[in-house]
Amino acid sequence: MNYANLFKIAIKAIRNNKIRSLLTMLGIIIGITAVILMISLGQGAKSTIKGEISSIGSNLINIWPTSADESGARRSAADMQSLKMSDYEALRREARYLRYISPSFSRSGQAINGNNNTPTTIYGVNTEYLEIQGFDLLAGEMFTEENIREIAKVCLLGQTVVDELFDGDSQAALGSVIRFNNLPLRVIGVLKSKGSSAMGSDQDDIIVAPYTMVQKRVMAIDYIPSIVASGLSEEYSGQAIDEITAILRQQHGIKGDAKNNFRVMSMDEILDTIDQVMNTLTLLLAAIAFISLIVGGVGIMNIMYVSVTERTREIGLRMSIGAKSNQIMMQFLIEAVVISVTGGIIGILSGLVLNGLISLIMTMTGSSMSMLISGKSIVVAFLVCTFTGIFFGWYPARKAARLDPIDALRYE
Repeated sequence: MNYANLFKIAIKAIRNNKIRSLLTMLGIIIGITAVILMISLGQGAKSTIKGEISSIGSNLINIWPTSADESGARRSAADMQSLKMSDYEALRREARYLRYISPSFSRSGQAINGNNNTPTTIYGVNTEYLEIQGFDLLAGEMFTEENIREIAKVCLLGQTVVDELFDGDSQAALGSVIRFNNLPLRVIGVLKSKGSSAMGSDQDDIIVAPYTMVQKRVMAIDYIPSIVASGLSEEYSGQAIDEITAILRQQHGIKGDAKNNFRVMSMDEILDTIDQVMNTLTLLLAAIAFISLIVGGVGIMNIMYVSVTERTREIGLRMSIGAKSNQIMMQFLIEAVVISVTGGIIGILSGLVLNGLISLIMTMTGSSMSMLISGKSIVVAFLVCTFTGIFFGWYPARKAARLDPIDALRYE
């Protein structure tokens, strides 16, 4: 079987019907372009979100009381009070794999300065909180351990709160007294802007104050809603979690296989969860784009059926002079694959061009999102378009190979 000759025959047949072949390719071109763009968008979104979370530090660790029992039912408020100040002190004293640790109290409310007011959230923490969360001071100073012991009514403001209460004037904010609900607080510092988080929340819409003050004057509770910490480094994240779990189980008197009444989660777990979610989303986007490929494949099958019908006499003539059925089948199969692969190559090129244009537009508009081209997606797209040509071209080619030479020669 002379494949080179069969390839030349296929190319000649395509050239004889240029417009029809181009229209047939269009479905494949659109499908491949859509697959590349959807995968690129999904990978870019995943990379952006993971990058923003990693910027906080993948050695960040959160500790919460558990919120559900083994049956999945919601627990009462009393069961959500399993973390005590003694737990925080034990972790601070005994944990060897933690660099920083802070209790965390939070309450939403209204911040007021004169005629200006804004809804925000106050966080009661210790002096290590800024290091844990990656905040920096723009002006003023952090409160001290003495402020914590004295339950001092002092605070630091995020940039969004400064914008709303002081029209963005950080110097005017320093030393002034604001009210959080009905509680007066003296501003001793302003935080540098961090912008939006990976989840879209405003990280600058925050008031930071000594945890003793928030615990006693704002929330009036004797337990800790959560504890935040950071490990010595990312590589010790697992050891830090195991150590925290062991210390808290001992603190709470939990024996054997009994269920923990707290949850310890590192940023690695959060990143893994986001990775799974974004991979699922990327697959969903790619699956939607693959519908275009199916449509394109049906177009190839339709055109090949037309081609077989139009060239029935040609097929009969070739068979009468000795062409075998498998040669006839391979001729039409090669023609279908050439159409599909050519459309795939054009689709890949158009996908790369459009990806570059979209990335440029995103950069010009200041978007944090990106389009991330994956070499794997290009290879997969090319293999898929080849498979599409074979799969949808096989049946018409099989029909051509099974024609009876005498009936084919008589066909009008």
